[in-house]
Amino acid sequence: MKGNKTGRAGRVRRHIRVRHSVTGTPERPRLAVFRSLNHIYAQIIDDSEHHTLVAASDTEKDVKAGVRGDKNKSAVAEVVGEALAKRAKEKGIKTVVFDRGGFKYHGRVKALAEAARKGGLSF
Repeated sequence: MKGNKTGRAGRVRRHIRVRHSVTGTPERPRLAVFRSLNHIYAQIIDDSEHHTLVAASDTEKDVKAGVRGDKNKSAVAEVVGEALAKRAKEKGIKTVVFDRGGFKYHGRVKALAEAARKGGLSF
C-alpha cells in the first residue's frame, strides 16, 4: 500500500492509523462504520474476543422499511444509526468508542453517529 495514491488506499491508511488508538473492550466496544457509494454499514465489535455484538445496515429489510422510500443517503444513515442503537440497548450496550473507518466525520458518517447518540449510545 505504500506506493498507492488512490482514494481507497488513503482511507485504508487513515483507518490503520486510527485503529492504533481505538480498540473495543467488553466494557466499551467499538462502533465501526463503513460506507460504500450506495450503502452504509455499522457494527459494534468487541476486539478482545474478535466478535461482532450488534450490526445494522441499510440493506436489511427492517431498516429498509424505516426509510420509507427516502433517497437521501444521510436520512438512510440516520435510520441505520437508530436501528443500531436500539439493538445495542437490547443487548445492554450503553457506551462505545467510535471508529469512523478512515472516513471524514461529516455527511453520512456524522448522521449515523448523531442518530446513534440520540438512540441512547454514548461515545
